[in-house]
Amino acid sequence: MSVKIRLQRHGKKGKPFYWIVAADARAKRDGRFLEKLGTYNPNTNPATVNLDIDGAVKWLQDGAQPTDTAKTILSYKGAMLKNHLVGGVRKGALTEEQAEEKFQAWVDQKAGKVASKEETVAKAKLDVKAKALEAEKAVNEARIAAAIEEVVEEGAEVAPEAEVVAEAAPEATEEKKEDSAE
Repeated sequence: MSVKIRLQRHGKKGKPFYWIVAADARAKRDGRFLEKLGTYNPNTNPATVNLDIDGAVKWLQDGAQPTDTAKTILSYKGAMLKNHLVGGVRKGALTEEQAEEKFQAWVDQKAGKVASKEETVAKAKLDVKAKALEAEKAVNEARIAAAIEEVVEEGAEVAPEAEVVAEAAPEATEEKKEDSAE
């Protein structure tokens, strides 16, 4: 029986979520599997990967072949490196402690890279929010300025009408005086 480490698709349309599984190569993509090794969520930035590294290494040691995408994910989480180091221990090139030390150093370095990526993404989101707020403030100020101009123009139009009424008022009062005098 040939075993593959591959992804099983779950989630809804347009929002994929994957299980990382060890499955018989003849089984359907989303069908029977031998063991669930972890999950992969590509919808987040950076992608979220939860993986049982020791379980994946055990399957790799037993001869399981990862698919291309699964191999990339296993490399990202360090399972391929750990498999390589375990092979070196088995051949006598390394001791168990040296292999574990190298793996931990790699994990720490990788965690730093992921943290910097998360920080960069968070900073980019804040920059986008700040730019959107500035644009909204500019639009609001333009609206307020336009409204003030409109009110001033209406006030200027009302003022000449008031002057006309004021000028007509004395004439009307003079006419009334003449009418009452007669």
